[in-house]
Amino acid sequence: MHLSGYGSRTTVVGNDLENSPQASSRAAKKGSQPRQTTSGIHQTYTYCGKSHSTRLILPTNKPNKPPSSLLGIKKNRVSIKMADRRRINGPPGTTLPPVYETTDPIATPRERLANGIRGLFLKTGVTPTASGSAYMEIEPPLGQIKSQAASQSKTNGMKLICTVHGPRSLPRSAPFSPYLVLSTHVKYAPFATRRRRGYLRDSSERDLSVHLDTALRGVIIADRWPKSGVDVIVTIIEGDQEREASHSQGNEEWDMMNVLSGCITVAAAALADAGIDCVDMVTGGVAALVSSNEQDTTDADALSIVLDPVSLEHDKILAACCVAYLPCRAEITNLWVKGQLSPLDPLLHTKLMGRAIQASKGNYRAVLERLESNQPPSS
Repeated sequence: MHLSGYGSRTTVVGNDLENSPQASSRAAKKGSQPRQTTSGIHQTYTYCGKSHSTRLILPTNKPNKPPSSLLGIKKNRVSIKMADRRRINGPPGTTLPPVYETTDPIATPRERLANGIRGLFLKTGVTPTASGSAYMEIEPPLGQIKSQAASQSKTNGMKLICTVHGPRSLPRSAPFSPYLVLSTHVKYAPFATRRRRGYLRDSSERDLSVHLDTALRGVIIADRWPKSGVDVIVTIIEGDQEREASHSQGNEEWDMMNVLSGCITVAAAALADAGIDCVDMVTGGVAALVSSNEQDTTDADALSIVLDPVSLEHDKILAACCVAYLPCRAEITNLWVKGQLSPLDPLLHTKLMGRAIQASKGNYRAVLERLESNQPPSS
């Protein structure tokens, strides 16, 4: 076939490739027979005085079949499929999560005095890899200890651990800071409460971190470590009490006050163990306004202020106050008040804050005694 003005073109179709002039010329040069090729179309054309050749492969009548194991084809009535080695298969049968029997919480009256606080255990240097660390445990209420033998529900005290990493130099990408950069992180352990906690922090844990950062920022002498940072990480190993009972009574929000007080106290002990200079030893204290008459919360005779409150020991908690106090300097670095105060007494807010300061002073004496006992003997 000839193209007008553009040269000539020769087309070979089918299995006649071996009989084409090009195949014969190649075979003549090599001194052998033309090589058998697959079916297709071979075109040769001349364009602008030059010879060009193209080849198009056509599918054969019997295409190659892929392995049956890759396609999942049934062979001998058995389905063969590729195994997924990265998938963790569960049990073949269905399983149901265990359902525990719910028991009504046994509310026990408060056996401590109104100005009495619970004892605590403190130990420093529990994490050798950290710059400073401290472990603190607060005993459960006395009434709950006595009722454990008669009840299946168990109320434990609060357990916290704090680690301090630093001071250490900031990364090069961080902006210049002439002061020490403080970073606080408060997290519940997944097994700390009855309801399992998630991996990510919720709003309550972020609030605790903000309050802890405010309490420690006014204590650390930050200008002694320019271009440095320190991380304070507090992990709540066990909650203060049964969260289900507090949730049923509507007192779950008051538990955060005791948790924040413990976080402030254990973080101060960890900072002292790390050797970071502070203006004073800061400790937390909690006081609450409780009412013995749950029906009438405005009764002035039924209102009282107690230190270190526990939700299961009181019928109704109206307000609570948590402070971070410096005893030697008589200063407050953080103040958190929640609840509704009675309008009958305008000085009730001041009284509540004064009792919280009294609770922090009691914790300060206990922490100072523990730190002195943990010091190595002088040579």
